[in-house]
Amino acid sequence: MRIALQEDLDRLQADVQHEAELVLRSLRGAVNALRTRDVELADEVIAFDDEVDRLYFSVAEGIHTLLARQTPVAIDLRLVLATLHINLHLERMADYCVTIAKLTRLVAAVEPDDDVVQGFDEMGTRAEEMIRVALDSFVRRDIEGATSLVDLDEFIDRANRRVVKHLLELGGEEEQREWGLRMIIVSRCLERIGDHAVDIGEQTAYLVTGEFREFTDATRDDAPDRPA
Repeated sequence: MRIALQEDLDRLQADVQHEAELVLRSLRGAVNALRTRDVELADEVIAFDDEVDRLYFSVAEGIHTLLARQTPVAIDLRLVLATLHINLHLERMADYCVTIAKLTRLVAAVEPDDDVVQGFDEMGTRAEEMIRVALDSFVRRDIEGATSLVDLDEFIDRANRRVVKHLLELGGEEEQREWGLRMIIVSRCLERIGDHAVDIGEQTAYLVTGEFREFTDATRDDAPDRPA
């Protein structure tokens, strides 16, 4: 029984790692499509989401089957529950990538603002780093690495505020203003991907300690804008 349980747990963790790689591919493609105004690449990102969804449902089904057959306890149960949440966070990250790709298609004909595009490149690079740190911390059961995500996320939060402020100050024709409004949504998507990476870090802390806590205090005035 124990050997079968460990095999199932190892398989779930491997699938989650694979799902994270798919999300990284989606994120990179979405940001590149936005920067280059590549509609074909944006379409590929949208279509590729089916692959992420298939793996997401496979992991979810695997978790339900494991719970029904193996009845894990203690740290094994925490691992299953953490994996369940991480699977959901990764799927939502991929959904944000699809949103970015769809917005790119809508405004591909509009000349972008270079400062905004550069800001998105920076946010995308940092988001990729956060996803890798989050999953590596999960695999290694590394609380220090997981908590480092808060500082990494603050970079994205600052960039989001800077980009949105710049977009709100843009003038120009109606077409350019519409582009700016859509880019505010893009910025928010990238910011939320960072938030989900932090959430994965919180699941790692729960797995190791058995206690769930948020890494940031929402009551602080300087706390990042994250939902409860």
